[in-house]
Amino acid sequence: MSPDASMRIVVLTGKDSFTRVERSRQLHAALTEKFGSVDRFEFDGASATLAQVMDELRSYGLLSQHKLIVIDNAESFIGAEDRRRAMERYAENPQQESTLLMRAGARWNPGKFDKLVEAGGGAVIKCEPPTDQEAIRWCGARAEKRHGAQLAAGSAELLVEKIGPDLARIDTELAKLAAAAGEGKPISRALVAEFVGLSREEQSFGLQSVLIREGPRAALVKLNELVRISGVPDVMIGWTIIDLLRKAHDAARLLDEGQNEFAVAKQLKLWGDAQALVCRAARALGTDAAAALLSECVRTDMRTKSGLSSDSTRTYEALLVTIGERIR
Repeated sequence: MSPDASMRIVVLTGKDSFTRVERSRQLHAALTEKFGSVDRFEFDGASATLAQVMDELRSYGLLSQHKLIVIDNAESFIGAEDRRRAMERYAENPQQESTLLMRAGARWNPGKFDKLVEAGGGAVIKCEPPTDQEAIRWCGARAEKRHGAQLAAGSAELLVEKIGPDLARIDTELAKLAAAAGEGKPISRALVAEFVGLSREEQSFGLQSVLIREGPRAALVKLNELVRISGVPDVMIGWTIIDLLRKAHDAARLLDEGQNEFAVAKQLKLWGDAQALVCRAARALGTDAAAALLSECVRTDMRTKSGLSSDSTRTYEALLVTIGERIR
């Protein structure tokens, strides 16, 4: 859903900052097209007062026919009970000479205000990260429209595989790739492989390596890097931890049977550094401990996927500490 010039209140909520920016741009463009020039005023919801916002909403613009009032961190602004009630009263009869744009993250709590906004012709638009398939489709359109470039077959799929469905980062990479390809030339899959960083799977294996080599403290730093900076999804973190324990358990069982590390690596398809690292973890844990940890991790992962765990990152942090201490 996109905002339009008829809406006097628009609320943008969700984790995807790029989509919030795009929807904001669309609203500003629609208002400008309808009213001509638009005066824009921005407030930080964490520090703005109710009086400041209401005065701006209800006063007439000096130079333009219409005003756009933007409140960032809107969840903080409307969090207090007195402000929420005041905004609910405003939503029942908003000023027609002003448009209120409220931008919030994932902590926005829907309620009566949202219903009043929609009942009055406004919109509450969720800005959530797209799925991988949606991001792949978006890549082609964005590359052509914004960067004047075509994507060769498989390029979009590889790009999303490497960095995930983060539209802001994808857009940055598309700009870099278009420049590298050159005017009039397509962005090839080989170019994506050369210029874009490690895939999410490769980054996740880095977490396994750090945990075994450097211990839980370093693993927590790596986890934060993967989640906060690289945008690796929780499901991939869970898979990474389970994958490590599965391999460690299988390796421990094979070592108990008297097989050497080369034979273990061949059966489990461990290549390069993975061979020594997994066998090291297997010897440290032993078959029974690895099996117990694997069962615990599978149950924990199921709880995060079912919503029984409120903070999956914290849950995975606890798992990494437990596993790291036992490996050491």
